[in-house]
Amino acid sequence: MTPERQPPFDKCPVCGGELVEKEVEKLLRGGRHTAVMTVRADVCLRCGERLYTAETVRLFEEIRRKLERQELGDFTPLGQSFQVTQV
Repeated sequence: MTPERQPPFDKCPVCGGELVEKEVEKLLRGGRHTAVMTVRADVCLRCGERLYTAETVRLFEEIRRKLERQELGDFTPLGQSFQVTQV
């Protein structure tokens, strides 16, 4: 963990396991669109729970709003996603 970033929890609030800072991928959905981003999170080594800073959560909310409003100019397309219906 970076020295200026102290986590709000010493242990996982779900299971009491040890937390370590990691870079993780987060999938965000808004309307018909989906975005993938890499962020830092405290991750429990026992149960996998991810704890994000308040700033990161605000960023998630902002990105979801942009996706819902189709304000996609800031995003880089990665391809297309498809929903498969059983035939």
